[in-house]
Amino acid sequence: MSDPGFPPVPEPDLRPADLIARAEAMVPRLLARASEVERETFYAEDVHEMFRAAGFYRITVPRRYGGYEFDFETFLSVVMILARGCPSTAWMFCLGAAHSLVSAMLFEEKAQDELFRDGDFIAPAVIAPGGTATRSPDGGWIIDGTWRYCSGIPYATHFIGHAMVTGEDGAPPHPLLFVAPRGTWTRLDDWGQQLGLKGSGSHSVRFDKAEIPDHFGLEHTHMGEISVTSGTPGRALHAHPQYGGAPMSSMCLEGATLGVGIAQGALEAYGDVITSRKTSAPPITLRVDDTDYQRWYGQAAALISAAEAITRSAIRQWHDLTTRDPAAFTLEEDLRIAMICREAAELAWRGVEAVIQPTAGTSSVAANERLERVWRDLSTCHSHSGFAVLLTTALPRLYTQVHFGRL
Repeated sequence: MSDPGFPPVPEPDLRPADLIARAEAMVPRLLARASEVERETFYAEDVHEMFRAAGFYRITVPRRYGGYEFDFETFLSVVMILARGCPSTAWMFCLGAAHSLVSAMLFEEKAQDELFRDGDFIAPAVIAPGGTATRSPDGGWIIDGTWRYCSGIPYATHFIGHAMVTGEDGAPPHPLLFVAPRGTWTRLDDWGQQLGLKGSGSHSVRFDKAEIPDHFGLEHTHMGEISVTSGTPGRALHAHPQYGGAPMSSMCLEGATLGVGIAQGALEAYGDVITSRKTSAPPITLRVDDTDYQRWYGQAAALISAAEAITRSAIRQWHDLTTRDPAAFTLEEDLRIAMICREAAELAWRGVEAVIQPTAGTSSVAANERLERVWRDLSTCHSHSGFAVLLTTALPRLYTQVHFGRL
C-alpha cells in the first residue's frame, strides 16, 4: 500500500502481464498515427491520456507514492513493444517516464515526497550541462540557461539536468544534478527538422533564473559518474532493490531497448513487403517464395533476435546486481553492462541497415512508407552521441583502465 498522504495505487491488482498486454493492444493505433506524430513533433493528448490510464507513467514509481514499483524489465518490455508501433512515441515515452527510477534512486526522502506526490512522473534527463546554478538568498538554487534534446518534455511533470556551479576562491566549476518541477522552464519550439525521431518531443527548455529548493539539487554530482557501492537513498527508503542500481547503465538499457523495438518494427514492415510484392526478375513470384528473400529475412530476423536476447540478458544482469550487497555494483560492472547495450544496439542497426533497407526496394522507402520512417528513426537513434561516440571511445577505455587498475 502507498503511505498515507500520498496517492493510492490506482489498480492494486494490476500485474506486469497486464501492462504488456495493454502495450501490445496499442501497437496498431500507434502505427496508424505515426505520420501525425511526426507532423506535430510529439504524441497527442489523447495518447498521453491512454498511457496515463494504462498506468505506464507509474511502472517504476515507488509503491509508497502510489506507483506500481514493478521492475525495470517490465518498463523496458513496454517500451520495446511501443517502439514497434511508433519509434518517436516510444522514444518520447521512454525518455520521459524512465527517470522515476533514477529519481527514486538518488534523491533523499524529503525531495521524493515532493517529486512523487502526484503519482505520475515524467522527467526527461539531459546529461550535458546547459547552463549555470547559483545559490539563492534563501539557500536554494537559481537555474539559468538552455538545455537541448529534452525528450519527453511536452507532458513532463519535471526536468532533470546538469548545471555548472562556479567554484569559490578560484576553484574550477563543478556540476549540480538538479530536478525542477513543471512551470520553472519554457519549452522552445525547436524540434522536428531532424532526419528521424521527428515526433519524439525532444524540444529544448529554457530556464530564466528559476529557483528550486536546495533538496532538489545534488552538488558535485553527475549522473554518469555516480557510484552506488555504498548504497543509495532509494535503496534505504524503498523495498525494491532496483532503487540501488547504477544510473548510467540503466540509461544505456533504455537506448538498447528502443533500438531493438524499432528494429522489430522494421522486420514487421519487411515481412509485409515480401508477402505482398513480387520479384522484379524471372521467375516472377512473391518475394516470400524467392530463396534470396527468404535468406535475407532470416538473416535480419537472426540479427534482431540476437540483439533482443543480448538486451534482455543485460537487463537481468543489471537487476541481479541490485539484489546483492551494494558493493557488488561496481564501476566496472556499470561500464560492462553499458558496453553490452552498445553491442545490442549495433546488431539491431545492422539487421536494418545492412539487410532490410537495401533489399526492400525503393518503393518501400518512399515518403511516409512505414519502412522509410523506421529506417530514419533507427538511423537517428544509432547516431545518438551516447551510442555513437561515448560508448565506442571513452567508456571502453575507462572500462579497461578500471579492470586493470590503471586509473
